[in-house]
Amino acid sequence: MKKFKFFFLLSVFALLLCCGCNKTAGSDELTFMTWGSESEINIIKEVISDYEKLYPERKKVKLIHTPQNYFQKLHLYFASDIAPDVVFLNNIYSGIYINSGLLEDLTPYFEEELKNNTFYKSSTDSFISEGRLYAVPRDISDLVIYINKDIFNKTNTPVPKKFDTLDDLYSVVSRIKTENNFSVNVEPMPIYWLNFLILNGGGLLSDDLKEVIITTPESTEALQKYVDLSCKHHFAPTKTEIASKTTAQMFINGELAMYISGRWMVPKFRSTIKNFDWDVASFPVSKENKIAVDTSGWAVSKSSKNKDDAVNFIKYMSGREVIKKITKQGLIVPARVDVATSENFLDTQKPLNSGAFIDILEFSKPTPVNENYQFINDILSETLEDVFSGHRQAKEVLDEKFKKKLETLL
Repeated sequence: MKKFKFFFLLSVFALLLCCGCNKTAGSDELTFMTWGSESEINIIKEVISDYEKLYPERKKVKLIHTPQNYFQKLHLYFASDIAPDVVFLNNIYSGIYINSGLLEDLTPYFEEELKNNTFYKSSTDSFISEGRLYAVPRDISDLVIYINKDIFNKTNTPVPKKFDTLDDLYSVVSRIKTENNFSVNVEPMPIYWLNFLILNGGGLLSDDLKEVIITTPESTEALQKYVDLSCKHHFAPTKTEIASKTTAQMFINGELAMYISGRWMVPKFRSTIKNFDWDVASFPVSKENKIAVDTSGWAVSKSSKNKDDAVNFIKYMSGREVIKKITKQGLIVPARVDVATSENFLDTQKPLNSGAFIDILEFSKPTPVNENYQFINDILSETLEDVFSGHRQAKEVLDEKFKKKLETLL
């Protein structure tokens, strides 16, 4: 399962034809494929309109909005040699396209931005392979701790702006639970628990992607401690107690004192939380064990017939004014340093401590992922189901046999 592994999708090319998809890599227009919520897409449409007015001599932009099954469809486009000119990617999947030689090397076009550190280093590192840049970062996804300030005040617990260590976080978790609320959320997806492992000296894959490290004592100990917040200590709700709700909804309802998640929750919380005061605190960091962050950005298909227009479009999209527009709705942590450190991001809307999202980036690194990372995540989800339900211990399932199974995907 090496390069081009997703080309098995050629066998279902007929599905693409049946969907009535048109060839997207033509020369009459610039095709741009992205995901996004309705509000985000409305901003992107406005930006595209501005771009076309500014560059009337350039090709018109055809937006391909794909809100569901995005990467499955993008795989099909690439496998069928009809990839859009410009594609929006994240670092979790970008390695597949980079390693398969499907993306244009953008280094020559963004040398000045790289030299001047226009973007946070962890964001550009997410798209660099063998010293070459294959996508331009738009935003960074990292975790913070959302705080119900009312619960903290009622329990005489100081409202933190940051947590220096995991021990600090666990200490507050153990104190903040009451009869009417849980302390925090526990989630089975790796994005939520990976940094608990990293800060304990463990992780999932080593930074050089040559080793499986989730089976180390440091990793299994940290994962079990995280799961125990729910299954053993009852500081976090169990799956049964969450029932048909989500932990985000529980935070909105005032049932959680803290909620660990990313910037993507801000628009929802701004519009739905009415009955209590809230803010965010920085996730713990370590100089020795840098926490993992994810990045999304724009890339150009190697097969594009409109590369000059595609690069010009990405230059525009990644510019300061456009990123400010996208940032204003509260959905993203901008990868551009000048926007992230401006009032545009650090505004007077909640959360007032938005600096928590960027203060930790100095101590961050791209999530260590390889081209099989999604396969690894699928195996992990199935394997850890009994752990997150409290039926088995992490060290019982993350054994040598499991390690060898994952090593076949390195």
